[in-house]
Amino acid sequence: MPIGIIAGLTTCALWGLTFVAPRAVEPFSAWDLTIARYCVFGIACLLLMLHPRFRPTGVALRPSVIGLLLGGVGYVGYFVSAAFAVRLAGAAIPPLIIGTMPVFLAVIANLHERSASWRALALPLVLIAAGVAIVNIAAVGTAKSVDTGSMLLGILSACAALCIWIVYGLLNAAVMRAPDAPDGLRWTGLQGIGAAVGSLVLLPLSSFGASEAVPAFDTFRFIAWALLMGLAGSWFATWCWVVASRRLPLVLSAQLIVAETVFGLAYGFAFEGRWPTSAEAVGAVLQLIGVMSAINVFSKPSRSDGLPQASVVNV
Repeated sequence: MPIGIIAGLTTCALWGLTFVAPRAVEPFSAWDLTIARYCVFGIACLLLMLHPRFRPTGVALRPSVIGLLLGGVGYVGYFVSAAFAVRLAGAAIPPLIIGTMPVFLAVIANLHERSASWRALALPLVLIAAGVAIVNIAAVGTAKSVDTGSMLLGILSACAALCIWIVYGLLNAAVMRAPDAPDGLRWTGLQGIGAAVGSLVLLPLSSFGASEAVPAFDTFRFIAWALLMGLAGSWFATWCWVVASRRLPLVLSAQLIVAETVFGLAYGFAFEGRWPTSAEAVGAVLQLIGVMSAINVFSKPSRSDGLPQASVVNV
C-alpha cells in the first residue's frame, strides 16, 4: 500500500501542473499546448513499443478500445476543460472545483458497494461543499480583471473537467481491477496513442501557423513545457496512476486526488507570486478536512451497521 500511495501522490504532483501550464506558455494557446503535449505522449509510447515489453500484445479488444478512448476523450477533454477553466476563472477556482472529485467518487462507490452509511458521509460532503462555496463567492466578489460572464464560463468548464475525470477514474479502475487486467506499461501506451490521435482533432484550432512571429525564447519555453507535460505530466504520471489503481482500492486512490488540488493551488499561487487570500485558504482547508474525513469513513471497518468494508486489490 505505501508504494500505491507514493505513486498516487506523484501522479497528483505532476497532474497539478495542468493548472499553470496554459498560462506559462503564452502567447501560445491552450489548444497548442494540448496538441503538443499529447503528441509527445503518443510519440513516446510508439517509440517505447519498439521494445516488446511495451507493446499492447495480449490485450483483449474491449479493454484496448477503452484504453484508446480514455486517452482520446478522457485526457484531451479533461485537459482542454481544465485549461480553459484556468484561463477564464483564474488559478484558485478550478483546482478546488475539480478537487471535489474524491467525494463524488466516494458517493458513487457507496451506491454500488454500500460500504458506509450516508450519515457518516454527510460531514465530508458538507465540508467540501462549504469550501467550494466560500472560494467561489469570494472570487466572484473580488474579481477585477475577469468579468462575471468569464468567471461563470470558467466554473462551467471546471465542472466539465470534473465529470470527465470521474468517468475516467471509474473506467480505468474497472479495467485495472479485472482479473485479466493488462500490464501497466502496455495500458499506459494505449492511452498515450489515444491521446495523440484525439489531440489531432484540435489542429484546426491551433495557432502554429502564426508561430513565426513568436520570439525564439517563447518558442523554446513552449517546447520545454510540451516535453515536460508530455513525458512527465502524461506518460510517467499515467503509469504511476496505473500502479496506484492496482495497489489501492478505488475509494482510497480516489481520495488521493485531493493532492492534485493542493499542488495545483501551490503552483498557481507561485506562478502569480502571491499568497492565498483568507477565503481561498479557508476554502482549501475545508476541502482538505472534508476529504480526510471521507478517507476516515472508508478506511475504518464498519462494525455497528453491518455494511461491508471496501476490499483492497494487491498486485
